[in-house]
Amino acid sequence: MKNEGPFILEWLAYHRVIGVEKFLVFTNDCTDGTDTFFDLLQRKGIVEHRENPFREMDLKPQHAALAAAEKEPIMQNAAWCICMDVDEYINIHVGDGTLKALFDAMPDANMISLTWRLYGNADVHEFDPRPIIGQFDRCAPEMSRKPHQAWGFKTLFRNIGLFKKFGVHRPKGLKPQLVDQINWVNGSGQPMPEKEYRTAWRSTTDTVGYNMVSLNHYAVRSAESFLVKRDRGRVNHVDRDQGLAYWFRMNNNLEENRGIMRMLPLVEAEMARLLEDPEIRAAHEHCIAEHRAHIDRLMATENYKKFYGDITGERMQRLSRMHLHFGSAVFHAGPDCIPDDVVFKDQPADFFFTVEEAEGEQEF
Repeated sequence: MKNEGPFILEWLAYHRVIGVEKFLVFTNDCTDGTDTFFDLLQRKGIVEHRENPFREMDLKPQHAALAAAEKEPIMQNAAWCICMDVDEYINIHVGDGTLKALFDAMPDANMISLTWRLYGNADVHEFDPRPIIGQFDRCAPEMSRKPHQAWGFKTLFRNIGLFKKFGVHRPKGLKPQLVDQINWVNGSGQPMPEKEYRTAWRSTTDTVGYNMVSLNHYAVRSAESFLVKRDRGRVNHVDRDQGLAYWFRMNNNLEENRGIMRMLPLVEAEMARLLEDPEIRAAHEHCIAEHRAHIDRLMATENYKKFYGDITGERMQRLSRMHLHFGSAVFHAGPDCIPDDVVFKDQPADFFFTVEEAEGEQEF
């Protein structure tokens, strides 16, 4: 994590409520108190915190964290593992919404892939420190395989040595002699085909499943908070700007889905319990204040003020509800390729718009 301070407490509280027992968190280059907050939480026995060693390892931050995590006893001794970001929430649709309910529903699985459900900003412009899962209730439809990122997944896996190393989306480096021991299922409990074992990182029309579990992905949050995310930079695709094209791809507001909100009372109670500790409360409030100040600094620049105006304007709000009508090449080219008469004119339910794919265009 980097400069994610205001969102730490809720993310920890939510996942503690559903049954996560241990957290190993890597941070780098924080200026908002994220790293010192985690130092405090480590002293309280709530997490284990490490400084990301990406510079000495000459790796991107996310890959360095995964490589370093493999050597940590907390990971080596874990029964189940997953690599997650602070904007991702495991959303369990069976039983009482806990990991126990999920594992009881899939007793033989040793790998469970959680397909992303991309949540948009729900036209929320201003930063509000209230829980994310209570503010953002609009998302992409389940059966929306565009943009390419819409069906990315993260994988819960039993730590039993089937693969050689951790990966961003799933463990990697299949040990061929153990292939018959893999019981990999999707979010509906259906088997993943063997052809997916080596390189899959996203669901397909044949493998997607949301019935039992999915991963709510709040990639943009409020428009103001997105300014900080853009300024922070990325942990994997470090050379790519999280600009207007990223906002266009990841801001999905077509459907309302409030399912995860059933956990909100328990999450708020756990947050309140943690905040009874005056040191934790002070660290949390410091991160909120720093986030607000960061937003104000960015908004004082012409570049970010214009960018904020772009992402909060009517054009981008309308586009956030039109993804199903665009071809893949539109998401690669970015929103500027879409004419205003397509955006602002009332269109039939089955209309479709695309552009020619640019030569050499790269996914993600």
